[in-house]
Formats: sequence, structure tokens, C-alpha cells
Amino acid sequence: MDAYLGIAHSLTGRRWIGPGAEIERRAEAMAQSTGLPRPLCQTLARLGVPETEAEPYLEPSLRDLLPDPRSLRDMETAAGRFIAAVRGHERIAIFADYDVDGGSSAALLIDWLRQMGLAATLYIPDRIDEGYGPNEPAMAELAAAHDLIICVDCGTLSHDAIAAARGADVVILDHHLGGETLPPALAVVNPNRQDETGDLAHLCAAAVVFLMLVEAGRQLRALGETGPDLLAMLDLVALATVADVAPLKGVNRAFVRQGLRIMAHRDRPGLVALSDVARLDTAPSAYHLGFVMGPRVNAGGRIGKADLGARLLATRDISEARSLAERLDQLNSERRDIEAGVRAAALAQAEARGLDAPLVWAAGEGWHPGVVGIVASRLKELTNRPAIVIGMDGDEGKGSGRSISGVDLGASIQRLAAEGLLIKGGGHRMAAGLTVARDRLEAAMERLSELLDRQGSGAAGPADLRLDGVLMPGAATVELVERIEAAGPFGAGAPGPRYVFPDMQIGFAKRVGDAHLKLRFGDGLSGQLDAIAFGAFDSPLGQALMSHGGARFHLAGRIGINEWGGRRSAQLQLEDAAPA
Repeated sequence: MDAYLGIAHSLTGRRWIGPGAEIERRAEAMAQSTGLPRPLCQTLARLGVPETEAEPYLEPSLRDLLPDPRSLRDMETAAGRFIAAVRGHERIAIFADYDVDGGSSAALLIDWLRQMGLAATLYIPDRIDEGYGPNEPAMAELAAAHDLIICVDCGTLSHDAIAAARGADVVILDHHLGGETLPPALAVVNPNRQDETGDLAHLCAAAVVFLMLVEAGRQLRALGETGPDLLAMLDLVALATVADVAPLKGVNRAFVRQGLRIMAHRDRPGLVALSDVARLDTAPSAYHLGFVMGPRVNAGGRIGKADLGARLLATRDISEARSLAERLDQLNSERRDIEAGVRAAALAQAEARGLDAPLVWAAGEGWHPGVVGIVASRLKELTNRPAIVIGMDGDEGKGSGRSISGVDLGASIQRLAAEGLLIKGGGHRMAAGLTVARDRLEAAMERLSELLDRQGSGAAGPADLRLDGVLMPGAATVELVERIEAAGPFGAGAPGPRYVFPDMQIGFAKRVGDAHLKLRFGDGLSGQLDAIAFGAFDSPLGQALMSHGGARFHLAGRIGINEWGGRRSAQLQLEDAAPA
């Protein structure tokens, strides 16, 4: 593949990849037939949207995209048992994972039950003491005091723990990769069961819970009764979908679009408090869900009390919401400090092994289990390789991994567990967790590297920068940005567009904040545009632009809207540059 504009090695060391002749042709045809702006058509063409479906794609309808819940195995059984428990005023417990998806899933059920005049017991395991998923003591204790236990965002591989829940029915609503056999639950609703078609494999657990509530509503109506308004709950589904890095395609995209609209109404105290403590002065976007709100909800499960995030999302008490949000914000700051230390040590270790191996991994004594997943993400982004980071404690270590596109990490981790090299492990394509004995660590990582290499992970070069096309400063308007945003939300599986402003002259460049670079550039013809490069001041990119000496550059990044002092203007979020 030829480098776009001839840039094979940019100032950040990346090759630029353009849209290709076929996408350019389709974008041109779409622009002519629809009258939509050419940059928007370039993005739609790159996302694979057919010319005839461009207009409906810009207004995704949940009604049209929502799958039939009954297309998932065990769904009718799960919803039927749930409704029987509700109508019979049975004792219900919710066992949830400690991340955003688990907390949102639990909050959906708690909110729905509250509106029906019922309460449920919430149980979220401690990450350090109990680890991920149901465990035998907790399930036995819950079963002794409840009639129905609903496991959300976990449970599909927990055979022994589910068997320990004697005396209670167990329903599992999950999305993690299933094994060859299922645990002894009354129902296992999971689009990633091995006997599923895979058509809904992109759903997060909260989306599976939402579909169960859709089916529950259908069964209630058949009995002449009505349930709560489900559309008002899509804010939680949106948060979970983005924070769990589920691909933003099909119904997921509709969930997030509709959920963001609901979030803008500021009706859920937990999300309002979260927005306020994060100092959001605009309605949340998909970016805010993934990088501002999600990390704060996660902070409780990472280094604090595991149930803080779920309690925040479920509460209807404004004072409690504020208190929980402030605590989570504080924990998130502590998490960042812990993460920085582990990241530095893990990077040094990974560099010593070589950053171009099929697997980048590191393991250290006492590394906090709550941050190893984030550090694995950082290593993956830096190296464009699957990454595993493990915290060792005594005779074993607990770790998390993150993968790159086209490499199924979850399946490889599961294979390692089946081969006996791991104590346990599971996950999905892009993320996985594992527990490994100290004396099998090296052998397990060597075998995992071999499995990932077979999938091509060792052949990946430095991450390419993929670009949608060329744009000129005069064309980058607020109106264009708003039109392009209609093709979103952007995120996993649907990356947002990047454009190149070619042969630009830099008017000024200055440092802002601790390490950011602010600049203004133009082509001398169509106007000027402001740009911000976050954290770039001390980097080769920042230094080259600061000392430009009148040289001209190709500038690449994403265009957005800057709101300041009541004014809105287009702005480039600069990610890369190359001498023109």
C-alpha cells in the first residue's frame, strides 16, 4: 500500500495511509447523488455505507436496528423467570462484574425493579480478594438468602460457582466468550456462546440486559401489565457500550446515539454528578463516555470499593450521587498515580524483551491488579502489538491483556487455560484476563506469543495513521463538523475521520498548559485554522513545529468544535505532521 502524500515516516514515525481509489470513487459518486459534503461522503464510504443508505445511516433508528431478543438462546426462559420473580415478589440478587459494563448492567436491573416497587441485593466481588466473576462462597451465601440470582457481565465460564448456588435459580446475562460446555444455570443468555450465530457478538453485557428487559416487557404486556420506560434507560447502555469498547456498528450505534440524547436531559443523578465532578460544561459525547466518565466509574472497582460505580449509576438520591461521584473522582486521581508507576516499570521490562515481538508482556511484584489492564492498553498503543501485564503476588499472578485488530486474544487465552498453562483465563477478541502460576509464567507467555504469531501479530509494523482525505482550512467550518458528527458516534469498530491539511504555513505556535501545543496555520488562500496537540510540546512533533523556521508542513488530525467564551469555532486536534 502506497504512503499517502508520500509520507512513509512522519514526525511521529508513522506511515500515512489514505482512503484508496475505490473509496475515493464511491465518495465522489455519493456526493454527486446525495448532495452531502464530500468530506462526509469520504467518511461514509470508508465506513462501508452504501450510497443508497447514506441518508438513513445519518439518522439511525432504534426501531429499525433493534434485534429480536428471542433470537438469542435462553432469552425467553431468562425473561420468563425474571417476570415470575417480579410478580411473585421473590428475593432477587444481582451478581455483577466490577467494571463499567457490569455496573451499568446491574444499575439497569436495579432501576427497572425499583420502578416496579421492588428492591434487589447487589453483589460485586472485590477485584483483589475475589477476582473476576462468581465464586463458590459468594454464590452459596446469596443462594441461601435469595430465590433468583442474576449474573451480569460474568458467569459464562463459572461452572463450579454456579453449581454452588443450590436452592436458587441462576440466570446469566453475559457477553464473554463461552466454552464448549455451559454452567448449570437455568438460562445463559450470551451472544458469544459457541452455539450462537455470532450476529450479535458485538453487544456488551448491558445491551444483553436491555434486550432481556425488552423481552420481559413483551411478556408483561401479554399478561395485561406494563413495565418501565426502557428508552429512558439507554443512557446506561450507551455508557457501557462505549466504555467496554464494543464496536459502534448496527444497533450499538443506535444505542449510543439515543443514549447520549437522553443523557443530555440530565435526569439520572449518578450521571449528572459524574459530569459535574468531571467539569463537563457541554452535553456528554461518546468521547466523554470513554475517556472522562468511564474511567471514574471504573476507579471504584480498580482501587477502591468494588460497588461504588454501580451504586452511583443506580441511585436516585442526588446527595448520595454527589458523594459517590466525588469519591470516585478522588480514586481516579489515585489510580492515575499508581498507573504511572506500573507503566514505567512495565515499559522498561517490555523494551528489554523487545517491542517488536508477537506479544509484548511484563510482570512485576505487587503491581496493582486494578491498573494492569490500563497499562496493557498503553503498551498495545505504543507497540501495535497484543500486550499482557501481570501483577505477581505469592505463587501466582493476575493479569490483563489487550489486543490489536485482527488478532483474537480471548480465544488464545482460553486455549492456554485448556492446555493447563493458566490457572484460568477468558475474555473476548480485544481484551482478556488471566491467572497464572509463578512457575508457569515464562512457559505460558512463550506459548501465547506463539499462538498470536500464527494470527499475524508479529508481522504488524508501527501503527499506520489512516486518513480520510484532504481538507483545506476554509472548508473546516462548524457546520461541516456537525454534519460529519452525524455519521458517528465514532469509536471502536468505527474510528472517527482524520484529515490532512496539506502544505500549510504555521502562523504561530506556543506552549499551553504543562505540555500542550497550540498553533494556527493556513494555506495563504482559504483562511486560517486553530489547532491543539495534546501532550505534544516536548515530543519530536511539538519541537519540529515550534522551531518551524517558516517551513511548511502537512498537518493531520481530527476536526472538532472548540467552545470558549460562548463562541464556537472549528479546531484541528493535531495528531501528526510531516514536512511538506
